Amino acid sequence: MILAVVFAVLAAGSNAVGTVLQRRAAVEVPDSSARLALVRHLLRSPIWFGGILGVVFAALFQALALSAGRLAMVQPLFILELPLALLVGSLVFRVRVSAKAWFCVACIFVGLALGLFSAAPSGGRDQIPGVWWVPTLAAVGGAGVVLVLTGLRRPQGLARAACLAAAAAIGNALTAALVKSSMAILSDEGATGFFLAWQTYGFAAVGSLSIFLLGYAMQGGPLIASQPALTLGDASVSFILGVTLFAESPRLGMWLLPAFLGLALLSYGVFALSRTRCLAKCIDRDDEEAQREEQHAAAAM
Repeated sequence: MILAVVFAVLAAGSNAVGTVLQRRAAVEVPDSSARLALVRHLLRSPIWFGGILGVVFAALFQALALSAGRLAMVQPLFILELPLALLVGSLVFRVRVSAKAWFCVACIFVGLALGLFSAAPSGGRDQIPGVWWVPTLAAVGGAGVVLVLTGLRRPQGLARAACLAAAAAIGNALTAALVKSSMAILSDEGATGFFLAWQTYGFAAVGSLSIFLLGYAMQGGPLIASQPALTLGDASVSFILGVTLFAESPRLGMWLLPAFLGLALLSYGVFALSRTRCLAKCIDRDDEEAQREEQHAAAAM
């Protein structure tokens, strides 16, 4: 389990670095009247390729973490990507981190540690009977579709961003479950079984769709709406899938009190950090950048 935690933290850190570097590359794009010029500049940017490399390593570390540990323990650790993105972004963009942001980071770390230590999921299985996937895909997919349709019907703002980000979070959690199942197949049946398993192509498709939805969520409203829905939604749905689908058993009884206390600290930290200007400068578009992109789009039409 220690190895799984190490890999999960490395995955969160790699994804944070990838996100910040890709944003840095986009910020450094000179003013241009064509979208193709933007693409050409990014393809020639070592910083952008560094960001892509960070995302690739994040996927690799996530697969290793899910192979070595329990879904209900590993996936919530990806919440650390949020404070790590702040720390990396503050160095890359020379952003001063406020005292409130540092307090939020502390709440996230303490709350996550307290919650996972109290829950301490144990047992479980690596592979799922095929028939169990049918109701799981129906329930999770149905919830995602409802959130997407609800979000697309709302104007730009809090509700639209939150709904689309929550749908992306559900997709991320389902992707993690499929990755864990695929890694178990790889361990038992080798590369042939891995590439013949539907789960392998399932996590590729669902993961790609989640990235697409996250892009729409970030464009659909402010960070305070999309980031908590994405961060807490992914952790919550992953925990539920770990318990119900993979039969992982959290501690109950007296352990529920510190677990809920940890959840409260974690939720406060995520919501409060998402409201800080310093985080927005590190991972979100500011008004000047948004106007510049709108000018690019208008000129290219």
